[in-house]
Amino acid sequence: MIVNDCLNYLYTNLKFALLKKFSLISVLVLTIIGFPGCTKNKSCKLKSVDSEAPQIQAFAAANGINATRHSSGLYYEIISQGAGATANSNSKIIITYTGKFMNGQIFDEQLTPNTTSWALTGLIQGWVIGIPLIQEGGHIKLIVPSSLAYGCDQYYSIPGSSVLFFDINLIDVQ
Repeated sequence: MIVNDCLNYLYTNLKFALLKKFSLISVLVLTIIGFPGCTKNKSCKLKSVDSEAPQIQAFAAANGINATRHSSGLYYEIISQGAGATANSNSKIIITYTGKFMNGQIFDEQLTPNTTSWALTGLIQGWVIGIPLIQEGGHIKLIVPSSLAYGCDQYYSIPGSSVLFFDINLIDVQ
């Protein structure tokens, strides 16, 4: 998601620069100054998956999630396997989902399928790992350690170093 935002921002600035006959250097300066989400926080130190495990396990227990730990540190529960195609790194997907913080507050939700398919590789690492665990028509719950989500960087309303929960239905795999 963040990669797409950065590319869209760069494209918009480049188009603006060409229309206004700005130099490429001006575009780069506008991009770096105007969109800090595209640059990494150099002072950031990622939390280890193991350090977040107690918080993840407590969330799972409190919410009745029978979570399995993946070798990456991602926690998941397959609610329904599905019966269609399995997503891979070249897939585009259509999903519905709800995203929550560990306190249960919803930060993002899409209850109707996205109208444009998303490239799986353009999504957070927790989704890249978790979504292929089910097939088209499947339903999965993911508890994503911060290092497999947005790391230390804030992403819109999501603070840096946030462990995230997602309830995902895989509608279509292309």
